[in-house]
Amino acid sequence: MVHSSASDRGTILLLLEAGLSAIAFAIAFLWPRLASNWFAVIERAFSRLAHRRRLAVALAGISAPLLRLALLPLFPIPLPFVHDEFSFLLAADTFAHGRLANPTPAMWTHFETFHVTMLPTYVSMYFPGWGLVLAAGQVIFGNPWFAVLCVNTLMCAAFVWMLQAWLPAEWALLGGILAVIRLSLFSYWINSYLGGAALLALAGALLLGALPRLMKTGRFRYGLLIAIGVVILALTRPYEGLLLCLPVAGALVHWSCKGKTRPAPAVLLRRAAIPLALVVAGLAWLGYYDYRAYGNPTTLPYTVDRATYGVTPYFVWQHLRPVPHYRYDVMRRFYAVREVEAFTDIQGVTGFLRETAAKAIQGILFFGGFALMAPLMMTRRVLLDHRVRFLVLCLLVLAAGLSIEIFMFLHYIAPFAVVFYALGLQAMRHLRVWKPEGRPVGLTLVRLCVTLCVLMAGLRLFAVPLHLQQDKWPGLESSATWIGPGRWGVPRAQVEARLERLPGPQLAIVRYAPDHNPLDEWVYNRADIDASKVVWAREENPAADRALLRYYRNRTAWLVDPDTTPPTVLPYPGSSAVAAR
Repeated sequence: MVHSSASDRGTILLLLEAGLSAIAFAIAFLWPRLASNWFAVIERAFSRLAHRRRLAVALAGISAPLLRLALLPLFPIPLPFVHDEFSFLLAADTFAHGRLANPTPAMWTHFETFHVTMLPTYVSMYFPGWGLVLAAGQVIFGNPWFAVLCVNTLMCAAFVWMLQAWLPAEWALLGGILAVIRLSLFSYWINSYLGGAALLALAGALLLGALPRLMKTGRFRYGLLIAIGVVILALTRPYEGLLLCLPVAGALVHWSCKGKTRPAPAVLLRRAAIPLALVVAGLAWLGYYDYRAYGNPTTLPYTVDRATYGVTPYFVWQHLRPVPHYRYDVMRRFYAVREVEAFTDIQGVTGFLRETAAKAIQGILFFGGFALMAPLMMTRRVLLDHRVRFLVLCLLVLAAGLSIEIFMFLHYIAPFAVVFYALGLQAMRHLRVWKPEGRPVGLTLVRLCVTLCVLMAGLRLFAVPLHLQQDKWPGLESSATWIGPGRWGVPRAQVEARLERLPGPQLAIVRYAPDHNPLDEWVYNRADIDASKVVWAREENPAADRALLRYYRNRTAWLVDPDTTPPTVLPYPGSSAVAAR
């Protein structure tokens, strides 16, 4: 879980987007036929391409990685810089070495850190789905970020495929292109290792794209795709995944009982056997993972770590837990101060309503921004549109489920990402035919909205020379739409690279200033700590630190102070004397 303030850069870009959107709105009313001939030519060519459905799916998928790879000279492969990323990368490294969990390290109290469980085993606290994907990137490509890139490719392609089942071909392709621009170039879904958002969005698109096709044809392959989506959600974010699976399951039950196109019961059971077996196998594997990691197949990820460190519950009706003993003040300030503030903010009717509205605004700004806000004028028509009634129901289930959660970040709602785009595109369809006083205002407004998205992507390329990025720690709320890899995580990576160049194994003992930002955590290690070139440890107390130095007497010990500019790296006081004993 990441807790951060909104980024200056993202705020500036959002304000710029808001201003340009206001200008576009005015232009649509003042000159409703602006450049209509040019737009018509582009739309005809776009329509011809969109009706080649398989090509449209492939185009959206291929454009995402090609564009992002082309941007590597300007926006290099991101470095991990927040708690969750390091935790997921620990999971990836564990799986890449053929293990489900690691034994608790001998000096584990020095390695305690955020979102990492130390007892009964040394593992990431998160569900294993995203870690497995990152591990594939580490094994196949040598860098887990390429797995992020590949999943974003599949996500954009799946968006078009899903939307083709609900909307005309032109709008389906447009949805895929918007996903490429807003999600797969400059959002944290592609520019971090956080949360597995693209994987969750892919799973959601598989479920909602296969559902209408299954109910129309009854074909086995669509049932199998639904099962794959369910397994991905169960292994990655089961709570939000369940919120999506509930309406899908309801629709399937209704269709299997009363649907006019349902196969005969015997045929239906035969076709459902393998998909159901796949779901059962996925849940059984999760139970086995829990057994290896926590000693019990029913002990789910999160629970051990939260019981050890957490104070704030996940749901609004729960109460704060007793504050545990923390060995380190930086962890106390994160769990017992920052997280408790989030809990306090949502208490009471006023706080609940305020935070619920904030969650809705975050989702709208992230997926559409101000550029795509004009179609919200057609919200009433969309809510009454029978063609997308089921998707509206899905969104209502999501809203109910999120309203009772204390925390909400944008990768939590990733399974519903394609729902946001489907309903937004349907609103654009209604807006396109809106003609106040017979003037094609809606048509021009839709055209300018799409144009503005492309323009904002271009402006994002020049954010650095235009001085639109100033912050160190970006927010992962509404402003995260335009986040690209910056210098976040660079100081730690530079120190680590410097130590790795030295001869022999190294020990980096971190000492924080009293006002150190709890989000800027440096103590993270690989799966096999003792075999690592550089081991990161916390300074605990004199007796424990001497024991640490004795245990790692064959390593050169350094005192690292991250709170100076640049970070200070000095020989650890007394390390030579201890090592000589």
